[in-house]
Amino acid sequence: MFNALCKGGIRVNSVRQDAWNSDEDMVLAEMVLRHIREGSTQLEAFKEVAEQLSRTPAACGFRWNSLIRKSYQSAIEIAKQQRKELKKQQVTDEISNEIKEEQKSFSNENDHNNAIKMVDVISYLKLLQKEQKQLDIIKKENARLTKEVEELKTNNGALNKELQLINEKYQTVREDYKALISIMERARKMIVFEGEDNENITFHMDLNGNLEKVKK
Repeated sequence: MFNALCKGGIRVNSVRQDAWNSDEDMVLAEMVLRHIREGSTQLEAFKEVAEQLSRTPAACGFRWNSLIRKSYQSAIEIAKQQRKELKKQQVTDEISNEIKEEQKSFSNENDHNNAIKMVDVISYLKLLQKEQKQLDIIKKENARLTKEVEELKTNNGALNKELQLINEKYQTVREDYKALISIMERARKMIVFEGEDNENITFHMDLNGNLEKVKK
């Protein structure tokens, strides 16, 4: 329809630059909506329409964005919703196919290996029973150790209190000892002073309780 003859008589598509008509607008709109529904891009739609109508993709894109798109806003939203539903269905189909393949593979494997032998089941149950006994022993030992730790904490607290009392008694004895040494020292000085000439000497007690000779 929109073909032209080149040199040599070979027909090639020529790029149209004439005005758009309503039929072409309808083709453009339907093509864009289909690409939106199928998850494709508008650029791909413009390329396909360009080949069909012998126009450039740029001209198709300009026509769509500047004029036609405004009249198909509702249809665009419906196409986008259909695209989402299509993607959901594709995901559901993929999951369903994977499940079927796994079930088929599992079934084939079971058919190939037959049923599990009863002796294997018994051996496995015995192993579980043995492991359970070992676990019970570990739990009992853990409970015993926990109890010992609590008893040690209690004994440690009692020993700390006893040590505190001993320290307090030690401080009291040490203070009493210092006081006794002080008294003995004063007594010794008084004995020394008695052998001297007391007529010219008097005594004075300082702030620490020591006696000092003071000449008259």
